[in-house]
Amino acid sequence: MIDHIFPLGGDLPVGRLGYGTAQLTGPGYWGPRGDPADAVAVLRRAVERGVTLIDTADNYGPRLAEELIAEALHPYPEHLVIATKGGVVRTSDRAWHIDGRPEHLRAACEASLKRLRVDTVDLYQLHRLDPGVPPAEQLGALGELRAEGKIRHIGLDTVTAEQLAEALTSAPVAAVQNRYHLRDRASEPLLTLCEERGIAFLPWFPLGNGTLTRDPVCASVAAAHGVTPGQVALAWLLHRSPVLCPTPGTGSPAHLEENLAAAAVRLTDSDMTRLDALSPRSAPRA
Repeated sequence: MIDHIFPLGGDLPVGRLGYGTAQLTGPGYWGPRGDPADAVAVLRRAVERGVTLIDTADNYGPRLAEELIAEALHPYPEHLVIATKGGVVRTSDRAWHIDGRPEHLRAACEASLKRLRVDTVDLYQLHRLDPGVPPAEQLGALGELRAEGKIRHIGLDTVTAEQLAEALTSAPVAAVQNRYHLRDRASEPLLTLCEERGIAFLPWFPLGNGTLTRDPVCASVAAAHGVTPGQVALAWLLHRSPVLCPTPGTGSPAHLEENLAAAAVRLTDSDMTRLDALSPRSAPRA
């Protein structure tokens, strides 16, 4: 029996299949994608369908995704958890600048609060560790914001198991985000540490940036269940570990429905063995 609820930070129960907002913006996560009304409609439909975890970032757009969330969903349902990120600055559709200076992280967090129209961000994630700033200073800045009530829980994006272990000596970390999917399990050691510490792992590119929807093994398993390859890839994550909380993104209502229906897919032990074999870094399931 798969538990589809995860206690984020120990006190925020969220559905393990959430929704990511990057695809509500244009190519390179820059500017709008189509009519903003369509994005608003998809966000509202996600919540209507039971999504309780929405993941975004201040540089999606930039700023646009957070603004769309507020337009679509504020005032927020009591059960809805909003996660955002700071620490990366965009100056074009191809330019990403890491900025982990404490003063920048504070300003970025406070700007996100205003755009999201909240007093506290449920989960505020350091989008990248800044190699030019001591990690303790970056975590310390988030810890101060948490002590002030502006952040409820702290998260990290794109870290190693060693970096997470070090970060935990400076601040409580409730969630991490790393690339992880059927054919890319380089973050397996990080997943193991998350399982040991009860930390949520939000895998980005859970569909392999679309490649898994065309994977022949996923297609074979999908045919046996009467579902799509993408649904199999998402279901594998839900089966793989109880701390994995994928947040696939889309701007399409039909694709949203397809993604959310993956929660109902029940993979057999034989299915899992076939799917596990797709990566050389496969490990025993939790």
